Amino acid sequence: MKQLSASYKVQLAFFAFITVMLVARVCYSGTLMYLFLLWNLFLAWVPFQLSVLLSSKKVRSKTSAYFILAGWLLFFPNALYIITDLIHLEDVDTDVPVWFDAILIFTSSVAGLILAFASLFKVERFLQQKIKQHLVDRLIVGCLFLGSFGVYLGRFLRWNSWDIVTHPLDLLAQITAPFILPLQHYRTWGITGMLTCLFCLLYFTVKKLPGLLEEPGKTSFKL
Repeated sequence: MKQLSASYKVQLAFFAFITVMLVARVCYSGTLMYLFLLWNLFLAWVPFQLSVLLSSKKVRSKTSAYFILAGWLLFFPNALYIITDLIHLEDVDTDVPVWFDAILIFTSSVAGLILAFASLFKVERFLQQKIKQHLVDRLIVGCLFLGSFGVYLGRFLRWNSWDIVTHPLDLLAQITAPFILPLQHYRTWGITGMLTCLFCLLYFTVKKLPGLLEEPGKTSFKL
């Protein structure tokens, strides 16, 4: 029997914890509020699976690889998007403690970011095999920028990834407008820029974290 990788075990642990919290909330409140978090987590899981497929040996042709990469980029914002679900803390419909909902949504956000960064790391390793590292670094920042822009489209303009198929012209108009008239869409670029900085800080910190923990302390404190 094939054993689950450490990555999948972490995902299952988060999913189980969130599911238990949701079940407890439904039983306590009698409402189905926040069940959408499971759907959002599924959408966050899609780009991770695409990144796994991209890094597997099953993909042999360049055409297939770049097609998967395009699909990953399309769904990548869904993994980052969950962090914005924290705004739902304002939606109070029951006597469920705010701290409980805060932990629930925060845990879902962390799970989404884990899936996002894990998939981005796999994409980064794929790109490292194709182009030079300094170009890879720029492309990773570009992916986080596009992901942040996608979060803005989803949270504030209420677009979904599949709208590129169902409403392509309307979506294209919404996407191109901020680029054509950037000064009139300062709010778009302000939010996108802030999210890009946040996600870059988090991603590159997570990448450096093992090294930071292993570095010998240069300063000693004496009592």
